[in-house]
Amino acid sequence: MEIGKVPENILKRAVFKQLHHRREEVLVRPGVGEDCSVVGAAEDEVFVFSVDPITAAGRGAGTFAVHVTANDLASSGAEPIGLMSSILLPPRTREKKLRELMQEMELACKELNIEILGGHTEVSDAVNRPVITVTGIGKAKKGSFLSTAGLRPGDELVMTKWAGLEGTAIIAAERKEKLLETLPGELVDTAASFLQYLSVVPEASIAAASGATAMHDVTEGGIFGALWEMGAASGVGITAELMKIPIRQETIEVCEVFDINPYRMMSSGSLLIGCPNGNFMVRELEKEGIPAAVVGRATETNDRVVENVDETRFLEPAGSDELYKIYQ
Repeated sequence: MEIGKVPENILKRAVFKQLHHRREEVLVRPGVGEDCSVVGAAEDEVFVFSVDPITAAGRGAGTFAVHVTANDLASSGAEPIGLMSSILLPPRTREKKLRELMQEMELACKELNIEILGGHTEVSDAVNRPVITVTGIGKAKKGSFLSTAGLRPGDELVMTKWAGLEGTAIIAAERKEKLLETLPGELVDTAASFLQYLSVVPEASIAAASGATAMHDVTEGGIFGALWEMGAASGVGITAELMKIPIRQETIEVCEVFDINPYRMMSSGSLLIGCPNGNFMVRELEKEGIPAAVVGRATETNDRVVENVDETRFLEPAGSDELYKIYQ
């Protein structure tokens, strides 16, 4: 495709043909010449918005784009409704690539029962890989939504699934040949399959109904970054125990190849939950097949630390995510 707006015939074939209507709240859907979408909400509901850019180039980029945005909404206690997407493609991108990208996004939307509401698609020489910017729209009952800032001293911290999930899946997909130089193919394939764990929508719903005081999805900066951000947003201290943070062996092996700290690597698919009773929260999540563990607590101090045997590590604001080492 050449620089400029995607031609109407390609837009119809590669984009609109992939999309399906599934939410009654959506009153005006995507179409040629439609610059806006219309979504309705009940009188006692509020809209919640979130925006995320995705620059992953390989297969799965559309899946990441949908889940990362839906996770942000769910972490606030909102029910995701749909998303608006802006897609920038490098020159000479084939129509097949755009169609596959839209198919990935639509499949993820179907799994989450949400819709692609509209957006913009363009070919630009300003990018050398696809860039997807997604704005998510969700709804919540007035007064019932949560924030990262709701953590209180004494609350326990529960983490779902495993550290480094998203980064592990990306490394296995984008650096497979390098990994296969030293790691078994079965391990690399399992690492790539972590893509299936990206959504935190189910656990966020359970947590919100089970007494959560704050939630934060673990994205860039990994679990160490998420612990810092939750503590900073809430104005409390954090004490976490390294040995209690769950992590898969596949993640450890993959990260060692690139000298990556998995606890500082993006981990969409993992949710950090603040709550009065961590063990109760873990039991409620495990009833629905979601692995979880109590990893720490909020304190009245200003210190945010991770303890490991005789060593104490002070947490810092998240800098550049460890995942970017694979591109250096």
